[in-house]
Amino acid sequence: MSHVATSPADLLQALNGSLHVAADGSLTVVNADLLRTSGAAIIAWSAAFSTDEATVKSAQWLARAAAAASGVYSASIAPLYAARAAGAYEGLSVPAINLRSQVFDMARTALECAAKMGGAALIFELARSEQTYTFQRPVDYATSIYAAAIAAGWRGPLFIQGDHYQFVAKKYAADPDAVAAEIARACRLAVDAGYRNIDIDASTLVDLTQATVVEEQRVNVERSAEAAALIRSIEPSGVEISIGGEIGEVGTNNSTVEELAAYLDGFDAELARLRPGARGLSKVSVQTGTSHGGVPLPGGGVAEVALDFGVLERLGKLARERGLAGAVQHGASTLPEDLFHRFPEVGTAEVHLATGFQNTLYDHPSFPVELRSEISAWLHANAADEAKPGDSEEQFIYRTRKKALGPFKRQLWEVSGKSEILETQRDRFTSLFTQLGVARTRDLVVKWVPELPDPLPVAPSELISAARV
Repeated sequence: MSHVATSPADLLQALNGSLHVAADGSLTVVNADLLRTSGAAIIAWSAAFSTDEATVKSAQWLARAAAAASGVYSASIAPLYAARAAGAYEGLSVPAINLRSQVFDMARTALECAAKMGGAALIFELARSEQTYTFQRPVDYATSIYAAAIAAGWRGPLFIQGDHYQFVAKKYAADPDAVAAEIARACRLAVDAGYRNIDIDASTLVDLTQATVVEEQRVNVERSAEAAALIRSIEPSGVEISIGGEIGEVGTNNSTVEELAAYLDGFDAELARLRPGARGLSKVSVQTGTSHGGVPLPGGGVAEVALDFGVLERLGKLARERGLAGAVQHGASTLPEDLFHRFPEVGTAEVHLATGFQNTLYDHPSFPVELRSEISAWLHANAADEAKPGDSEEQFIYRTRKKALGPFKRQLWEVSGKSEILETQRDRFTSLFTQLGVARTRDLVVKWVPELPDPLPVAPSELISAARV
């Protein structure tokens, strides 16, 4: 467990010797090794768990400023994806990792694994729905990632992504404009937090009852383009945020070439109408047979999935012909690990990974039995309405345990046996990165992603006041 500061002054005192904040709000790294080995954790823990709002805001700013001073900057992956569309490289499917718990330690571990194999093409992301049940706003998530990059000794671009900024169909049916406003607000918060990659998901609005594919995709097209136009209007100067679209809701029917063509045609036309000359999508998510979280079996475990790699290959080819990096695979982390080498083979642009890491945490032999029992009891008391008819105990716990990640956030960050759990996660990262082609991609990233330091917000006044004392 690291120190959790109780005030901006306490935070600066804890970081004394590793960094210095001047009275004008500028930051200097005094001892990079000390910042890496202890200071970054102090910043992360204070941001995540301090009960003092001024301290939290100060830690959030320090994470971003100290990262910048350490040669780390938030970046858009769009230039790398444009290079893929142009045929500049192949054999890489960028892993997009959703970290729901132990975020600082998990991100540090992932970055250390990537660095060891000379890799830099990886994304850290969080879905809008995950923000709620993991108690992580965009600024909270970005702070943990920045601090992790410092602790890992990372240098260069850091890709942070808003995943599944989704139009919830039921809410949309009741009040379309309110949901659109929610998405717009979410995009603004993400950009303010330093996210330079955002995936818009209006695939929930696809209407398969319509007579033509164009009409099926019409609302998806309109709302996706509307969100993209907003993002283009708020992105920092000189930055082209990577925007992803989606044509088939994960867990439903597999996507087709006709659907993708209709979506891209419609999207391009609508974006040109809303914001002439604006750059469009860098990638598009499709449905291939997976489901988020996997399908739990009555006795435990997850059902096998018949994933259609042919869909990824066919739709990815069309996407690249239209200037995108290719197709994106969602819901992949519960697939058999020996399948992952297939994604680069069929030209998959990006692969999203989430639940598998959560499962490794919860199901690890080192996970405390007492905490597991406490979480199970909490789920029965607070998530009973989410049980499906006929669910076994194992199925109920598997479906709902993600909802405990926020209420038990600190216990999970500080859980006994964490070192053993992280070593297992490290092995998984290493295997996935190897199969997805992440090794030796640093030169590729450096070549195509321009060095563009992320603009820093102004230091909080409470932090500056503490620095003047």
